[in-house]
Amino acid sequence: MTCPPFNRYLFCMSDPLDLTFSALADPTRRAILTMLLEDDMAVTDVAEPFAMSLAAISKHLQILGRAGLIEQEKRGRVKWCKLAPEALKDASVWMESFGQYEAVNLEHFEKFIAETLETSVD
Repeated sequence: MTCPPFNRYLFCMSDPLDLTFSALADPTRRAILTMLLEDDMAVTDVAEPFAMSLAAISKHLQILGRAGLIEQEKRGRVKWCKLAPEALKDASVWMESFGQYEAVNLEHFEKFIAETLETSVD
């Protein structure tokens, strides 16, 4: 497999769990997922609260898409993003196999993300 020069490690992963956990490792991507828990959003709306370029947000969205955590579709001239929560199921099952963790409950996951973001802002 030939890997693109941008973030060579992330794009060359073939294990879906690696892709999921790598995507979740970034606080910006976790914040995007939290936003998408509410409803589908246009890419420009996703980018609005962040102090970064639209191109940078697009790269984050690309990583989330490759991990299967979001889906993107074009509606007219606007590109929309929506959460694909079923992608977290494999990660949840994997964590549960250790017997120390419960399956990921999306409501608990959203609360965890919100608390993490609040703590990082303070």
